[in-house]
Amino acid sequence: MGVLIFFFISYILLSVSLYFLFPKAGVSGVKGLIPGVNFVEWCKIIGRKPSHALWLLFPIVNIFTYAGMCVDMMYSFGKTSFLDSALAVIYAPIAFFKLAFDEKEKYKVAAFQDELDYKNKIVEAEKSGDSYALKKLVKNNPYQKTVGREWGEAIIFAVFAAAFIRMFLIEAYKIPTGSMEGSLLIGDFLFVSKAHYGIRTPETIAMIPLLHNRIPIIDKESYFDKPTLPEFRLPALENIDHNKPIVFNYPEGDSVYVIPGRTYSIHDARRKPQLANLIKSKRIKLDTRPVDKRDHYIKRCIGMPGDSLQIKDAQVYINGQAAENPTNLQFNYVLYPNGVKINMEKLVEWGISPNYDIREQEALFILTLSNAELEKVKSLDPKIKITRMQNRAGDSFPHSAISREWTVDDFGPIYIPQKGATTKLTPENIAFYRRIIEVYEENTFQQKGNTFIINGEQTDSYTFQQDYYWGMGDNRHSSEDSRYWGYVPHDHIVGKPLFIWFSTKDGDFRNGINWSRIFTGATKM
Repeated sequence: MGVLIFFFISYILLSVSLYFLFPKAGVSGVKGLIPGVNFVEWCKIIGRKPSHALWLLFPIVNIFTYAGMCVDMMYSFGKTSFLDSALAVIYAPIAFFKLAFDEKEKYKVAAFQDELDYKNKIVEAEKSGDSYALKKLVKNNPYQKTVGREWGEAIIFAVFAAAFIRMFLIEAYKIPTGSMEGSLLIGDFLFVSKAHYGIRTPETIAMIPLLHNRIPIIDKESYFDKPTLPEFRLPALENIDHNKPIVFNYPEGDSVYVIPGRTYSIHDARRKPQLANLIKSKRIKLDTRPVDKRDHYIKRCIGMPGDSLQIKDAQVYINGQAAENPTNLQFNYVLYPNGVKINMEKLVEWGISPNYDIREQEALFILTLSNAELEKVKSLDPKIKITRMQNRAGDSFPHSAISREWTVDDFGPIYIPQKGATTKLTPENIAFYRRIIEVYEENTFQQKGNTFIINGEQTDSYTFQQDYYWGMGDNRHSSEDSRYWGYVPHDHIVGKPLFIWFSTKDGDFRNGINWSRIFTGATKM
């Protein structure tokens, strides 16, 4: 709210500054106070067509349009230095008030049109071969910039443009873990569209451009917590759908411990005593992060708002029906050789990386396999025994008595909240919804025995304020996903993966490049 007030006050100040500045350009000051008319007259003063003001209505484009108009206004009053332009772009009301109240400052020319005319004169002199006229025009060019300034402005514009493209349109993303294998591999570099599921305004605006949440080398947060913008999302180009990969901010990433190579949430530390001891021994500081600065995750959207989800014997069921499984769905298997010598070269040829282990005096292998790879391994020798690994119980969302016996292969049933839907609250199901009520939807919450108090009022039900999704990795036994930390709120959705633009083997350039994966679609896997 504070930022909105700032922008509103800034617009009022800008209009007032135009009220005092317009008369110097022969325009009635009253027009500077009329919304819309002020920008049309501004365009006329700087030599642009009145229709140019329409670009101010288009998000993102309007930022660059406005900056250009500010610079042209300063040029129109003969203020062509870098500092004058920078001040006008950073905060135009100050620059315009200075022009308006300084009696020495006079309106000189419609700068944009005048600069075009001057460039045309130079082109004509070059074409005619009039070296004297050309030399004179170049020497007296009021819009000529030094090489240093040309480079400086180009670099600033490039960083500014790249930061806004990254913030609002497309962002590069690297797959850091194997949770989506064998669909998306460690070392895949993706382009993620932020427009497909609706452009989201940033909550954080005071930050280092082109960095997400950490500064390399010094390993510190790359932003300030304040000021902030309220969450707002433009209309989506398409809807999120079942089984589509989505990129989102880590839902439990609001309070994290950053350890070299890994980020853990405060909830991870609470659930894992060994991790808590490590954090305490190393005195690692707890960092709190706004939504848009939480780590990026990519998973497949398995459950949609309003769905009932259950996993039985590793098969996902949505609303009682078996869900479509990804083509390259993977599970971990234990291979017992039973005296058979395993053909390791064959496994490597098939792209299978075995982990050697010893259990109960018997050599065995742990393999991560798709169904097609499982059949290949079985074909090595009929004596080989291979079974899907069983995961332990007790570490599943919502980390309460109701999920104590659930595993990643036998999970639920669970309801995925939908915006506008109302659910009954009970001591048995409150663990599913407490974080939604308190954190994602920012209500005060208290539980006193079997009663619940939300925002100071006792209630036995709750109506959800936004949609939620259920994300799971294709590498089902090696994916930290909704089965561990729960729902993905709609306001955490970042965008849609478009395509793989580069890929290194095992995430290391020294291992080579996966040429066959470059420019392959990320949503068709």
